[in-house]
Amino acid sequence: MCGITARVGDDDSLEALLGSLENLEYRGYDSAGIAMQNGSELAISKCEGEVSDLRSELAFTGQNGRVGIGHTRWSTHGPPTDENAHPHTGCHGRVAVVHNGIIENYAELREELRTRGHEFTSDTDTEVIPHLVEEELGAGRDAETAFRRAIDRLEGSYAIAMIVDDDPTIYATRNGSPLVVGVGETANYLASDVPAFLEFTDRVVYLEDDDVVAVTVDGHRITDATGDPISRSIETVDWDPEDAEKGSYDHYMLKEIHEQPMALRQTLHGRIDDDDVVLEEFPSGTFDDVSRVQLVACGTSYHAGMYGEWLLSNWGIDADTHIASEYAAYPAPVDENTLVIGVTQSGETADTLEALASARRRGARTLALTNVIGSTAARTCDDALFIRAGPEIGVAATKTFSSQVASLVLLGERLVRDVTGEPTEDHRQRLDALESLPEHVEMVTQDTLATAISRRWLGESGHFFIGRGNAYSVALEGALKFKEITYEHAEGFAAGELKHGPLALVTPETPVFAVGTGEHRNRLESNINEIQTRGAPVIAIAPRNATELADTADEFLPVPATHPDLVAILANVQLQLIAYHAADEMDRSIDKPRNLAKSVTVE
Repeated sequence: MCGITARVGDDDSLEALLGSLENLEYRGYDSAGIAMQNGSELAISKCEGEVSDLRSELAFTGQNGRVGIGHTRWSTHGPPTDENAHPHTGCHGRVAVVHNGIIENYAELREELRTRGHEFTSDTDTEVIPHLVEEELGAGRDAETAFRRAIDRLEGSYAIAMIVDDDPTIYATRNGSPLVVGVGETANYLASDVPAFLEFTDRVVYLEDDDVVAVTVDGHRITDATGDPISRSIETVDWDPEDAEKGSYDHYMLKEIHEQPMALRQTLHGRIDDDDVVLEEFPSGTFDDVSRVQLVACGTSYHAGMYGEWLLSNWGIDADTHIASEYAAYPAPVDENTLVIGVTQSGETADTLEALASARRRGARTLALTNVIGSTAARTCDDALFIRAGPEIGVAATKTFSSQVASLVLLGERLVRDVTGEPTEDHRQRLDALESLPEHVEMVTQDTLATAISRRWLGESGHFFIGRGNAYSVALEGALKFKEITYEHAEGFAAGELKHGPLALVTPETPVFAVGTGEHRNRLESNINEIQTRGAPVIAIAPRNATELADTADEFLPVPATHPDLVAILANVQLQLIAYHAADEMDRSIDKPRNLAKSVTVE
């Protein structure tokens, strides 16, 4: 989950490295550090805290160099301290290493190195790597050979970048953690994610597991685990550098909430033709042999998967959603007619990748629903459908949820037509509503009472979110957003389940957000009455024409009236705004919530 970056250029790399680290802070912000090579030795600066703290320290050092590596940390082994910050070095300071992932056999390697006289200064698993490399260098091996021999000893997941004191080359490799090369005119880059260097170049090379890359100012050379040359294509990323900047917004999260209309237009562009769904990746008949669908995902993507499951089940497709970490440990039955869909924004979520691998090993067909072309999920699955939402920097996912659900609607329509031979019953109305979705989301963001309501109904003992049907998944997502960025207790429930236990927690100090889609209004109204009888205030989020809910609830947050299958997407935007404004009122770290990171690349 950490972010690593590197640069080698014909000029000083410090400022570019700092900017890249700032662009990667969504991957971790417990500590940060940089190592620079000035031609004869390594200069290292690192500290607990955010990249801004590192920048302040560097203002007094005069550190510079054409070759450098950087790291922003999400702690796994050892607390966030100066000592545990990356880069790490060996005993003699000849080698500096940054690492994302987990070295599973580090304790064994550490003990082995200690018996040979090595001294360690951190609690991290990473520190064994530079010690292993220094041993190989001490035995007379060149830097690349020393690097290869060191990584041959490692077990686990990792993306590693290394520099050596007397070599103007960056050496790097990956195994289970993302790493991408940025190809520039006067400099070349390495990073965990493209946004790190997007302002400098849009030409990228996605590395595969076990690739070893040597990057110099003149270019890059990729070899496999045995040292044989490999050719990887240079691709052009179509993201605009401004997409990864805050612009005039106070937070990335607010910017990305307001970007949802644009993201949805990109998701839908060219994919609806009159009353048909047009997916270039999946022409008619692609899924003729599918008899069962399983969706695997984590966090927000899991809630999008639940939404997709509800749609598919309603349309007659056998569908289930699984938390990816549970699926990997306790896999559900599959066969060659099972389609397993991995829903993952980054395409690098470790638990989801392992779930997909488990499904592949057992003969299932796999499909990645992801935002990132070239991601591990996109490359390793049998098929991929890209949500095309653009870069998302805020740790709390917003626009990617909307685009994931919209993509699942399109994919679901394609599946139903292939499996049953007929479109869904009211497909024309649904597709019309889908085409209007960007405009409807824009109406929500431009005319919302979320700011006032979030201030008025900050609870003292918790916040509950309820919904029926696809609104249940949005209730869970609304609760997740709220707890992620406010740090306040929040829970989502199926509305009918309150009376089976959770109602015991309802008090006048627990606001309840009730999501309605326009269907089963009487049942939701009954649930609201049950809550109000216990003295709790209810804020209803429902279509503007749901007047009975508006009259019953204590507060009403309307959304445009549209097809019932899509109302919950609009309600979710209101809940995103509720969470954002509540967190802003409480002065929380909205884009960098404590203990969390954007791309979860460790299990």
